[in-house]
Amino acid sequence: MKAFGKLVAGLCLLMATLAMPAHADTGQSLLLRNVSILDLDGEQADLTPGMSVLIENGRITKLAPAGEIEQDTATRVVEGDGRVVMAGLVDMHVHIWDRASLGAYLAHGVTTVRNASGMPLHLRLASKIEAGSLAGPRLLTTGPILNSPGPNQQINHQFVTTAEEARAAVRSQHEQGYRHLKVYSNLTREAYEALLEEAASLDMTVMGHTPEGVRKKGMPAELPFEIAFEEILDDGFVTIEHVESIVWHGLRDRHDEAAARALAKRIAAANVPVDATLLAFYNLLRVAETKGEYLGREGTGLMNPLLVATSKAEYDRWSNEDVPRNRAAFEFYKLMTKYLSEEGVLLVAGSDAGIFTNVPGMSLIDELELLEEAGLDRIEVLRAATINPAIVLGEEAIAGRVAEGQRADLILLDADPTADLATLRSVSAVVAGGKFHGRAALDAMLVEAAEHDAGRTQANLVEALEAQGTDPAALGL
Repeated sequence: MKAFGKLVAGLCLLMATLAMPAHADTGQSLLLRNVSILDLDGEQADLTPGMSVLIENGRITKLAPAGEIEQDTATRVVEGDGRVVMAGLVDMHVHIWDRASLGAYLAHGVTTVRNASGMPLHLRLASKIEAGSLAGPRLLTTGPILNSPGPNQQINHQFVTTAEEARAAVRSQHEQGYRHLKVYSNLTREAYEALLEEAASLDMTVMGHTPEGVRKKGMPAELPFEIAFEEILDDGFVTIEHVESIVWHGLRDRHDEAAARALAKRIAAANVPVDATLLAFYNLLRVAETKGEYLGREGTGLMNPLLVATSKAEYDRWSNEDVPRNRAAFEFYKLMTKYLSEEGVLLVAGSDAGIFTNVPGMSLIDELELLEEAGLDRIEVLRAATINPAIVLGEEAIAGRVAEGQRADLILLDADPTADLATLRSVSAVVAGGKFHGRAALDAMLVEAAEHDAGRTQANLVEALEAQGTDPAALGL
């Protein structure tokens, strides 16, 4: 198929945090004094203690040994007391249903999110966050998911079957302000090829599930997919989502280790990044293993209640699923992820937060721990949530590192995460777009994130369906 190209596209700190109001600092400059800077850019991590970081107008403008930058250089000075400063985390696959969840991401050190199912809401939120009028992680979003009717269809998908419908949908999304497309597995060949061409003409990027064509009886065990997985590899995907989808489509759901290794080599040779989202399947498995008890674990109060209410059938199904079969499948997905890493595929970290029981914010840390469990070393894991997303998004020069000229998206930690990923679960402070949020402010965000507005969420969904030409009555609300 025609490729349309890759995307070019310390004690003092504790005292300051406790005294801090529950909102972001509004000053134009910030000095972090006496911190240890974590550099993940080389083969080995480099931790440099005794440093200061000067931030002006949302950018890192100077790194120097502590004491070399005068305190009166900045309008605000935060004493780091040796704490570790690293690039803020990026969650490359989330689903945001309402603005309430934004603070849950920041509170867990996630300073950028890529929303994978767009609504008009997201365009507004992204603008407010960029302007500094709303606290939240930098928000990137695709448009509504493009799919054709079939076994994987969902109510919020924008359905296209013909080339004409696909081109019109892409143009409509572009006119609304979206610049990134998400495709799904049921897309017909005709619709898929047309939307690729239209996206290329409008300079829009594509990510998502790999389209399979029309699903017929006997696929994939007895019949091959209408669109072979290999056909997708030169189509310019920013990322292919979900390792289980790669196994399903690329291996026709065969758990064959030799075939998996060969497939990983082909993906690497095609230079296509992958967002494994191991957590997406792991949480399904945990619900099955606990007969549903996992659905009430700590943190699930951050899940949007409207989403939870509409997921009951799915919760019931997975509470009664076959545990041994699904545990074996998950072990193979981890192995596939390891092969992808070993063969040189660029991996990014995404949690699929916001759906099923994937909790906003904390789920990214869960995903990072699963990547380590799959066999990635800790430096690779941390790069998957910092430097690698910047590379994939074409932002390597301005994001993903603690360096002069980079966007000031940072987290402060009490210890070195290269020694223990669990350190990421206790973020001391976050700098997002140059604004400092201390622990007290982050805790307040978590409280606010648990205060949901079901009516507002419903209005968001109704607006989204109307914008894509779907009757909101289909929601059944």
